[in-house]
Amino acid sequence: MLAKELLSLLVCPACKGEVELKGNKLVCKHCGLKYPVKEGIPIMLIEEAEH
Repeated sequence: MLAKELLSLLVCPACKGEVELKGNKLVCKHCGLKYPVKEGIPIMLIEEAEH
């Protein structure tokens, strides 16, 4: 689980849009890219994102 403080600091590396936690992924509200969260660590690499 990600702390709300950490989540409020994270942005999408592709478009700098706000992200929200949905299940075990961080989803960009602007471009829709989905970034995985593995063992509580967000993997915010564009190469790891799903469309």
